[in-house]
Amino acid sequence: MKKALITGITGQDGSYLAELLLSKGYEVHGLIRRSSTFNTSRIDHLYKDPHEPGARMFLHYGDLSDGARLVTLLAGIHPDEVYNLAAQSHVRVSFDEPEHTGDTTGIGSIRLLEAVRLAGIQCRFYQASSSEMFGASPPPQNEDTLFYPRSPYGAAKVYSYWVTRNYREAYGLFAVNGILFNHESPRRGETFVTRKITRSVARIKAGLEHNLYMGNLDSVRDWGYAPEYVEGMWRMLQADEPRDYVLATGVPCTVKEFLETAFDHAGLDWHDHVKFDERYLRPTEVDSLIGDASHAESALGWKAGVDATQLARIMVDADIAALECEGSAWIDTPLLPAWDKAS
Repeated sequence: MKKALITGITGQDGSYLAELLLSKGYEVHGLIRRSSTFNTSRIDHLYKDPHEPGARMFLHYGDLSDGARLVTLLAGIHPDEVYNLAAQSHVRVSFDEPEHTGDTTGIGSIRLLEAVRLAGIQCRFYQASSSEMFGASPPPQNEDTLFYPRSPYGAAKVYSYWVTRNYREAYGLFAVNGILFNHESPRRGETFVTRKITRSVARIKAGLEHNLYMGNLDSVRDWGYAPEYVEGMWRMLQADEPRDYVLATGVPCTVKEFLETAFDHAGLDWHDHVKFDERYLRPTEVDSLIGDASHAESALGWKAGVDATQLARIMVDADIAALECEGSAWIDTPLLPAWDKAS
């Protein structure tokens, strides 16, 4: 049975990757940060008490800021594959928290790579790189496009990209960079623009909100479907040689087009609800990210199947269904007993 360690297992990509690896018979270990509140909602459906027979997913407290803990964990787990998905991954927030972003998204990667080296284990290493590294470089962008990051997040990802390549070349580590363009799903965090849009559409349709406040609507992005992209991550680590790959749909879509599709799918006119708020603008914008994933298709047999239009509809349907479930749960909540009311 293969073992895999996933940092960032509680995030969108981490949860889909855990599902995929469990379906392939892996034993999956996940790194989670200690918190006073539960933050495992995306993987709760996968969890089985480790005392029960057949349990194959195990969670460990740790953080990319703690190099010693990473060495101990890797030496104890001895994984065949390591997927580094952990990061402060919100681009706009990286302008507000640049030092924290640099420490987790950038320096955290070299801590994990060094932990692999110090633990002396033979494993394959996946680094979650980002299309934000291309920044101002004109599209279409591929593995040979020059990096020109336009945010602290993008700059931190460039650092992680190069240290991953350095450890591959210096120590012979099977280490790859997956340069993934935007990929979304109903599990996307609610502050990311696609989920912000589809969640607001559901709430507006239900009469719970009226306005959605947005920043730049003209940015062009290449949006794909997250479950397809984690399949690409896994394929990168099954290849004969370690290489870096772009994963993308190749289909451009503006924020405005995504927004219009989402509102139309719910039978709403976005002009009636969308307002501008300059607080959502970035100090430096990335105008256009459109990926060329032809290398991944030829070498890995990977190709995106869901484009931005389909994605918007999938996410709107999921947010409407989730809101209906929340309403049903609230209606079904039993009333307080009489003695409770009296007190």
